[in-house]
Amino acid sequence: MAEGSFTGFARPAVPTPQEIRDWALDPYSTAPEGRQWDLTLATDELVDTWLDLAADATCPKRSFALHVLYIYAGDAVRTNFRVHSRKRVDRLLEKAVESRDQYVELWAANTKALIRQPDLFDYHEWCNGGLVRGPRRLKPGPTRKP
Repeated sequence: MAEGSFTGFARPAVPTPQEIRDWALDPYSTAPEGRQWDLTLATDELVDTWLDLAADATCPKRSFALHVLYIYAGDAVRTNFRVHSRKRVDRLLEKAVESRDQYVELWAANTKALIRQPDLFDYHEWCNGGLVRGPRRLKPGPTRKP
């Protein structure tokens, strides 16, 4: 894809995997205007694309892709897998480990920790980019919430 060649989303609220890939690989493209666009992108239809982009060290929007993965996992666990099925999350975790990318593997480890101990969920960390900006392995311990 040539630099600066992304032409836009047909429907920004419901982008296709190819549109997401083209947008993410264009270093000059910007996110559509509007609040919380990232939250609308954490879907079952797009999650494999986000995983591929997060594992691509050359992707200009790699951090954003990782951010969407954290939103996806956080939503799955905090809703007790009503939004995204446990089977789908487990399959994604298997694929993440196969990526051999340190940041994707860290996301997988943190997601597994969250599944074991759902009270590790913190909106700022999982949905506002905290674990992307400050990558670290979460350590489950005693339950924090009563």
